[in-house]
Amino acid sequence: MKKDWTYKKLGEVCEIYGRIGFRGYTKGDLVNSPDEGAITLSPSNIVNGEMDFSKCSYITWAKYEESPEIMIFPGDILIVKTASVGKTALVKELPHKATINPQFVVLKNIIENNEYLSYFLKSEIAQKYIWSIAKGAAAQTVSQKNLAEMNIPFPPLSEQSRIVSRLDAAFGEIEGLKAKATRQLIEARYFFIEALAKFMKPKKEWEEKTLKELTLKIGSGATPRGGKRVYIQHGIALVRSMNVLNNAFKYDDLAHINNKAAEQLKGVELQEDDVLFNITGASIARCCVIPKDVLPARVNQHVSILRPKKEFVLPAFLCYGMLSAHHLTTLLDIGNAGATRQAITKADLEAHVFPIPSLSTQQQIVSRLDALSKKVRELEEAQKKVIAECDALKQALLREVFE
Repeated sequence: MKKDWTYKKLGEVCEIYGRIGFRGYTKGDLVNSPDEGAITLSPSNIVNGEMDFSKCSYITWAKYEESPEIMIFPGDILIVKTASVGKTALVKELPHKATINPQFVVLKNIIENNEYLSYFLKSEIAQKYIWSIAKGAAAQTVSQKNLAEMNIPFPPLSEQSRIVSRLDAAFGEIEGLKAKATRQLIEARYFFIEALAKFMKPKKEWEEKTLKELTLKIGSGATPRGGKRVYIQHGIALVRSMNVLNNAFKYDDLAHINNKAAEQLKGVELQEDDVLFNITGASIARCCVIPKDVLPARVNQHVSILRPKKEFVLPAFLCYGMLSAHHLTTLLDIGNAGATRQAITKADLEAHVFPIPSLSTQQQIVSRLDALSKKVRELEEAQKKVIAECDALKQALLREVFE
C-alpha cells in the first residue's frame, strides 16, 4: 500500500440504496413527459461512463415520492447491479428530478471525494470484484451487502483531489481523440450518402424499368420448422434480417441449418450476386449483395432475394440504387404504410420503378461508390481501433493510480 493510504470498505464511506423487492412499474405508473413526473433512470442512461439523459422514461410524482431514499441528486454514484453488471457513473447534474429503476444501486452521502470513488469503481480492480460477487442462475445480480464489503484504497482527501484533477485532464484528452475519430467517420458517412444520392439520381437518358423487369427472381423465405431449435453450428447458412446491413453483411449470429431443413427452403436458395433486401421490421430496406463465402445459403421470411438480370443491371448498382435517397424514401413510405407493422410486399417490389443507365455508366458509378465505401469501412475500422486503444489507456492510468 502507498504511504499514507488506507483501505476502507465501500459501506464505510457511503450509504447504499436500491429498490429491494421492487417488482417494476405498472402501466399506470408511467407518464410521457417531465411535466407529468420524474425521470426513472435505467442502465441505458449511462454511456461511456457518463450520464446521458437524451432518452428517458418518466414515472408519476406519486411513484417518485414513494421512495425518498432512492431519489437521485448530483454527487450520487450509480452502479448497475444486474444485466450490464458494474456499469458505473457519477451524477454530476440532473435536468429534472430523478429516481432509479430496480437494476441500479445508488451510493449516497459519500464522505470521501465522490469523483475519486467514481474513478476507482470504473477500474479493473473494482469491476473484477463486482463481477466476482454477481450471483444468480437466470440473471447475475450483485447484492448490496456484498457490494458494501468492497475494499477501496484511499489517500488523504487532498491527494484524492489531485488524482481526480490528473485523471480528468488525461481522460479529457483521451475522449478528445475518440471524438475526433468518430467525427471523421460521421463526416465520411455523410459524404458517402450525398455522393450516393448524386450518382443514383435518375437522368433523362436513363431507361425506366420495374424491378420485375430487371430481376429473374423476387422472393423471401421462411423460418424452418422448429425455429431456433433446428439451428446447428455448421451447415447451410440461413440469412436473417440481422445479417443484412447497408452495403455490408454481418457474419455475427449467422444461423445454420441441416440439409433436410435447407431442402424445405430450396425455393429460396441464394446464388452468387443475389441482392438481399430486408422487407419487414425495424431493419426494413437494408440492402447488400450476398458475399460468396456465405454460400450455400437460404433466406428467412424477413429477407427478399432480388436476383438481377445482369444484361440490364449490375448487382452492385441495384444494391446502391436501393439504398439511395431516390428509392429509399419511396420504399420506406411503402413499408410504413401498413396498419400493424412495417412491411414491403413482393408486389410492392415488383412494381417499383428503377431507372437504369447503360451498363458502362453503371460500372463507372459503381467504381466511384466502391472507392468511397472502402474509405468509410477503413475509417470504421480505424475508429474501432482508436476507441479500443483509448479505453485500454484509461485502464492503464487507473491501474497506475490504484494498484
